[in-house]
Amino acid sequence: MNITLEKIDPKSVPHRKLYTGAEIPAIGLGTFGSDRFTADQIAEAVLGAIEVGYRHIDCAAVYGNEKEIGESLQKAMKKGVKREELWITSKLWNNKHAEEDVIPTCQQTLKDLQLDYLDLYLIHWPFPNHHGVGVDVNSRDPHAVPYIHENYMKTWRQMEKLVEMGLVRHIGTSNMTMPKLNLLLRDAKIKPAANEMELHPHFQQPEFFKYCIDNQLAPIGFSPIGSPTRPDRDKTPEDTVDIEDPVIVKIAKRLNVHPAVVCVKWAVQRGQIPIPFSIRPNEYISNLKCATTEPLTDEEMREIAGADKNNRLIKGQVFLWETAKDWQDLWDLDGKIATK
Repeated sequence: MNITLEKIDPKSVPHRKLYTGAEIPAIGLGTFGSDRFTADQIAEAVLGAIEVGYRHIDCAAVYGNEKEIGESLQKAMKKGVKREELWITSKLWNNKHAEEDVIPTCQQTLKDLQLDYLDLYLIHWPFPNHHGVGVDVNSRDPHAVPYIHENYMKTWRQMEKLVEMGLVRHIGTSNMTMPKLNLLLRDAKIKPAANEMELHPHFQQPEFFKYCIDNQLAPIGFSPIGSPTRPDRDKTPEDTVDIEDPVIVKIAKRLNVHPAVVCVKWAVQRGQIPIPFSIRPNEYISNLKCATTEPLTDEEMREIAGADKNNRLIKGQVFLWETAKDWQDLWDLDGKIATK
């Protein structure tokens, strides 16, 4: 990079302690570029973000950019960032849930990222359901199935082996629900250390958030500013926009920042671990500064709590099985795991 960028001391960024005693930076950089950014653009953002102070990078094999990100990680480490200073997360994609696929898939991610181990490895979705490129929300894969706990546990046992092999330091879940997690927590030998979930001011999930805290699951929040660059298939007419919320806008004016910054600052103060995505240096620097600059007032935190619209943006429709009624079957909203 030819421009001089403001840097934030990584030691000034707060951390969250996991049940193992390990500490994870309280904000990270997401790397899901949807269909809007290239792998090289995202890899450049990863390198730039590390150079300005990020130490937590959230990856996934399905994002299609781990090889390029691996090059950036190597460049950062050659410039003096130690591996143990970084927190690198990746995720097992849905079509790799079979017992024989889990370990080789993680090994491929490690090869692509040019790492000896991952700090955290998540099961990306609790279903083995996949979808083709470019499908719309109404497509149904004839092989898609509802959550089957016995099968999920077969996948989880392989995740536990990854820990035992030293390839992964922690394992966790993503896009889960409380009924599913109740079963996993009951049956796991190695407990999940984190749950990655959609969290932003218009979708605060207070009950689920408390559940994660109470069960020592670090809540990692994706879409922390409401995911304006999410795929078009995930956009529906009833969706609300966090950064246009009057409460968020008012606070942004007081702080003289973009409303997105308020969303990220709220997330860090609340106690979740946001992973905002941006390829633009001014944006990812502003996001990191959220964690180290003037906090929101207690009154502002209360106002944002009152702004919750219960508006889920990432509904997961493309993972529905043929007999499912609608996307809500993925999320067990009635407290029961849907099987039809």
